[in-house]
Amino acid sequence: MYRKIIALFILFFQVSNAQIIDSTDFESTEVVIDTVMVDSTTIDLPKNELVNAEAIRSFYVKLLQLEQLKDCKLRIVHIGDSHIQADLFSGKMRALLQEEFGNGGLGFSFPYNLAKTNGNYAIKYSSNASFEGYRNIYKDTTKPVGLSGIALESSVKDFVIQITARDKQYAFQTVKLVTPNKTRFFDMATASKDIVITSNVPKKSIHKIKSGETLSTIASKYHVTVLAIKSENGLRSNNILAGKTLRIPLKEMEQKHISRKEFIPLMLLEDTASWNYYSDEIIDTLYLVANDGFSSYSLNGLILENNLPGVVYSAIGVNGAKASDYNRFPMFFNQLTALESDLVVISLGTNESFDKRNTSEYFEQLSAMIQNIRSKQPAVSIVLTTPPPSLFKQKYPNTLVADYAKKLRATAIAQNVAVWDMFQELGGLFSVPDNYKKGLMSRDKVHYSKAGYEKQGQLFFEAFMKNYEQFKETK
Repeated sequence: MYRKIIALFILFFQVSNAQIIDSTDFESTEVVIDTVMVDSTTIDLPKNELVNAEAIRSFYVKLLQLEQLKDCKLRIVHIGDSHIQADLFSGKMRALLQEEFGNGGLGFSFPYNLAKTNGNYAIKYSSNASFEGYRNIYKDTTKPVGLSGIALESSVKDFVIQITARDKQYAFQTVKLVTPNKTRFFDMATASKDIVITSNVPKKSIHKIKSGETLSTIASKYHVTVLAIKSENGLRSNNILAGKTLRIPLKEMEQKHISRKEFIPLMLLEDTASWNYYSDEIIDTLYLVANDGFSSYSLNGLILENNLPGVVYSAIGVNGAKASDYNRFPMFFNQLTALESDLVVISLGTNESFDKRNTSEYFEQLSAMIQNIRSKQPAVSIVLTTPPPSLFKQKYPNTLVADYAKKLRATAIAQNVAVWDMFQELGGLFSVPDNYKKGLMSRDKVHYSKAGYEKQGQLFFEAFMKNYEQFKETK
């Protein structure tokens, strides 16, 4: 005990006099930490279970119906920051729940690669046009940021977005299209033949062959190779005839144009939050085609499901995001209703701690986020996960997230939410060096490794199921 007190005193002295660098999103500002909270692992709490699980009892009632009757879908949406955008923590939870209760579909999907960022692997997006992405962490609230937390925009006309299920278990039959104010920017279509979608293709020129010209002189004129000209025109020899034409593949690139005639439009149905398509057959490739009459186009995401009973687990994350970032954009909460969620899981707090937010500021914004969700979905169940342990400047324990976790546990009943203490389950305040040695954390000691995020998902599933089994015992 005496050694532990001395160690804590030394740590207090080091942290009190240290300048800490915010590194969660690689946009650094200095932070001075002048207090150290007690490691939450010293508090006597039940081992890996939800605090105030009674708050999600109605969700467990429907889960039991799904387990016994297999006659419904159970929809969960997990909202967070970079820990969720990569869909490793949430992806592990999805896989485990669907293995146990059935695969109802992927849920929310977004073309993160078109917004030039990372995202879920299950669905591949390709386009012949370039797009601009605008994250909710930026201050311009005029941008059409909605369900994805990222505004995806383009002013290019005649573009096509190809949507392909890389992971065939997430091929789909039901598609919901979510756009700003439900504006019909896109038609949904299939194609009668395979279409290669690329953003740029080699620009071509047509050359009329003059008397006396050879392939080598023509190639030299356009700064291309003879082989390239032969390949483009299907020539087997170097013989050419005056008066004929050749397609010359130039080194310049241009946008690939795809004719709308190549697509078969689908009939979309309208609901309060989205445009929908329903199919009796499994679909693994679909296209979004630009509608005429608009000067710019925006997409907030897709919701992909099959026609089977089971769990649909949607992941929505934005690198660097805080609760306050989601709160600035009312369209996010309006469009969240399109997911028809039975349960909302919120995993935020790491970026707040690196942004110097004290516990009161963090809790105020998180409470506002909960109220914004409930204003649109009064009956939805909510689970909060505490932020995981991390280090400031790869050296000093993140005492702010320790205090956030303590606050969430203490207020779970008053907020009518369940809380999973990820901070404690990953070892608490002084756990980062050990977690890093185990390969669970990245070098920055803030983000976790793939194995670390999957460990989070495994532990969350175990806690979730432990309380579910307790619920069944009371039935």
